[in-house]
Amino acid sequence: HRKSLGVFLEPTEKHCTATGAGISSGLFQGTHAISSSTPFNPAQQEFSAYSSYSQSQYSPYYNSHHYNSPYITSSNISPAAIAAPLAYQHPEHPVMMPNPSPESHTADYHPPPSPPTPGKEEGIPGRRGSDSKLRGRKRVIDPAPPLDSDIERVFIWDLDETIIIFHSLLTGTFSSRFGKDSSKAVSLGLWMEEMIFNLADSRLFFNDLEECDQVHIDDVASDDNGQDLSTYNFGSDGFQSPAGAGSLCIGSGVHGGVDWMRKLAFRYRRVKEIYNTYKNNVGGLLGSPKREEWLQLRREMEVLTDLWLTQALKALALINSRPNCVNVLVTTTQLIPALSKVLLYGLGSAFPIENIYSATKTGKESCFERVSQRFGRRAVYVVIGDGAEEETVAKKKNMPFWRVSCRPDLEALSHALEMDYL
Repeated sequence: HRKSLGVFLEPTEKHCTATGAGISSGLFQGTHAISSSTPFNPAQQEFSAYSSYSQSQYSPYYNSHHYNSPYITSSNISPAAIAAPLAYQHPEHPVMMPNPSPESHTADYHPPPSPPTPGKEEGIPGRRGSDSKLRGRKRVIDPAPPLDSDIERVFIWDLDETIIIFHSLLTGTFSSRFGKDSSKAVSLGLWMEEMIFNLADSRLFFNDLEECDQVHIDDVASDDNGQDLSTYNFGSDGFQSPAGAGSLCIGSGVHGGVDWMRKLAFRYRRVKEIYNTYKNNVGGLLGSPKREEWLQLRREMEVLTDLWLTQALKALALINSRPNCVNVLVTTTQLIPALSKVLLYGLGSAFPIENIYSATKTGKESCFERVSQRFGRRAVYVVIGDGAEEETVAKKKNMPFWRVSCRPDLEALSHALEMDYL
C-alpha cells in the first residue's frame, strides 16, 4: 500500500551519534570552503577566524556517550510560550495540562521562546493612527527581497532527522539512542504520519499527484494557461493519473496530452496558493478539531525530542535575518508530502515554497545542481544534514558540510551563526 513508510520517508535509516568522536569531519573544507569565498558586507560577516573553526570547538556539547539531557519535561513548559491546553482528547494521548481555557483557540502553536535573534528584535514603528501623518509624504516601503543572483550564501538543509524528528520515531532509533519511551515515540510518529497523509490527501491533491511527483512546485508551470481557478471544480474535471504517469511528468521528459498537462499544472498552482495562504496559519487550514489535535501533537513531540525543532527554527531564523542569505530544503520525501510535513512542523515561514526541492526521483546531487544553477556559481553553499548522501554530494561539489547527529549539533550551529563563523 502506498501509505507504507517507504512512500515519503528517507529511504535509508540514518544513524545519530551523540559523542564527539562520532562527528569526524565537522565542516568539510573544500576548494570552495567559506574561508576562501567572497565575504559579505563587513558589517554583516567576519571570516578571519573561520579557517580554524570546526564543530570540535564545541567539545563540551559531546561529553556524554548517551545523550539523555532533560532539556524539557512536561512539567516545566512555560505556560506563556505554548498555547493553553485544549479540550480535544486523542484516545491514546491524554491532555498534558489541565484546566482548558477558552482562549486556547485564539492562536496557533508557538514554540518555547529562544534568545533574541540579532537584528530581528529591533522596534518597528507602529502603524495605528499614522495615516494622517503620512498624507503628503512618501510612504516607507519594505525593501524587496534580493534577487537570486544577489544571494551570497545558500544554506541547503535536509529535512528528516536534521530539522525535524520523524522517521527515527517510527523506526525506534531515536528512543533507543536518546533513552526515550519507545512506545510513546512510535505512537507520536504514527500520529504525525496520519496527519501528514490526511493533509496531503484532503488539501494538497496527493491522490491525484502521487504518480506525478515533481522536483519543484513550478516544474509544470509552463503548461498552465493562467485560467482563473476560483470557481474551477477539480473533482469533476476528468483528471486521472494515467498508467505510467511517473515517466510522463518528471521534469522535461515526455509529456501527456495538452489538456491533461494543463489540469496537472492547475493542481500544482492550487497547491502553491494553499501553501502561501496558510503557511503561517496551519490551524486555519486544518480546521477544528484537527487543529486542536495538531497543537497537542506539536507540544508532545517537542517534549519528547527536547525541543529539537525549536532549536532548528532558531538557526533557520538567524539565516533568514541576513539580507543576502537564504534557506533551501532538499529532501527525499515526495514533494506533496514534503509540503505537508513543512506545514505541520511549522516551517512555512522558514522555507518559501520556491525553495523546496524533492529528490525522490532524481537524487540529491541533481537537486544540488539545480540550486547552484539558480543562485549562481559566485554564491557559497553550505549543506546541513545527517545522511551520507548529502555529505557525499557536498564533498563532491566542494561545499562545506555541517553534520547534525544530535540536538547539541543544532545548538553549535546557532552559535556559529551568531558568532558570524558561517
